[in-house]
Amino acid sequence: MTNSLYPQGSHRTPLPPAARPADEKSPHTPPAPQQTAAPSAPAPAPAPAGTPKPKQRDAFFDNAKYLAIVFVAMGHSWEPLTDGSRTAEALYEIVYTFHMPAFIVISGYFSRSFDMRPDRLRRLITGVAVPYVIFEVAYSFFKRWADDDPTHPISLLDPWFLTWFLVALFIWRLTTPIWKVVRWPIPLSIAIAVLASVSPDIGDDLDLQRVLQFLPFFVLGLCMKPEHFQLVRRREVRILSVPIAACAFLLAYWSAPRMTSVWFYHRDSAQELGVPWWVGVVMTLALFGCSLVLTACFFAWVPGRRTWFTVLGAGTLYGYLLHGFLAKGSRFWGWFDADWTQTPYGAVIVTIVAAAVVTALCTPPVQRVFRFAMEPKMPWAFKKDAAETARARQRA
Repeated sequence: MTNSLYPQGSHRTPLPPAARPADEKSPHTPPAPQQTAAPSAPAPAPAPAGTPKPKQRDAFFDNAKYLAIVFVAMGHSWEPLTDGSRTAEALYEIVYTFHMPAFIVISGYFSRSFDMRPDRLRRLITGVAVPYVIFEVAYSFFKRWADDDPTHPISLLDPWFLTWFLVALFIWRLTTPIWKVVRWPIPLSIAIAVLASVSPDIGDDLDLQRVLQFLPFFVLGLCMKPEHFQLVRRREVRILSVPIAACAFLLAYWSAPRMTSVWFYHRDSAQELGVPWWVGVVMTLALFGCSLVLTACFFAWVPGRRTWFTVLGAGTLYGYLLHGFLAKGSRFWGWFDADWTQTPYGAVIVTIVAAAVVTALCTPPVQRVFRFAMEPKMPWAFKKDAAETARARQRA
């Protein structure tokens, strides 16, 4: 894909058309270099019939993905500070209310064209399933070494730390054709999430509680159109989001000592948290509503023009998975045991470091180094598609 260019200062940035080209890649696929013709160059010859037009990445979505991943890293850096700071706990709850929902909504939006076509199934395997296996094994060995836990099991059925998202994305994307044909996809997905929150027998295999409880955000993304993003990015919405965010902080500050932040992980049923089943229903619906509001506020402030960090939006999954080693290592090695980290200026430094680290991990050089694990080609693992071969011969 080539990166879109937008006028500076415009908050109504054009969004991509609702129908993407058939060969659309996953959201974390790096953009191809932009081709621009010199002013004096002759007009190029028309492309042969059937040649796909070059795709353009929308800067808004790359900006949103980068900023969401920065909030993910910041949230992980605040977790060790929440016991000693009510403010840190309040900020932690706010960030956990919207950072993953925002990223999941975008993932759903870019999964709208997914079907069971062979090339898309291959990309799903190489871009999601294979990285899950690689990082799940890598995380397990890392915990054995860094946490001095030689008995930590290696199990592909029990995602550890961040790899749950890859499992969820794989399952969500496979179910995309179903959500396209049902009449009321969003209410149905919410009903499934509510039922999961009161079903302790689901267990921990493949982190299905998270898969099901976060499902409504993916389905919401599938149902969204470009004009919906334009709606939340209007000037009046941007202004209104400021008092909403302030009220959210006050509410989080009040609730910090009164409720556990485990609710924001969506990984347990109500019964597993020691409360009556009906509390799970109320909390699931309440958190879904709060997440929608704060996610809209987040999107309202995402810049639509091309910025210095737009290019990093193509590497957010790299930053997401790689920063997990440092996020967990900082706990294993006692980095937060130092007294200065529990002070206000220490919290600021920790936040800046977390944002800088995840930013570095999203850069193109890091993508090139780890592409073998994140986006392996693996032509040897798949049969040749006769239809693609025929199209290639026609183009030749």
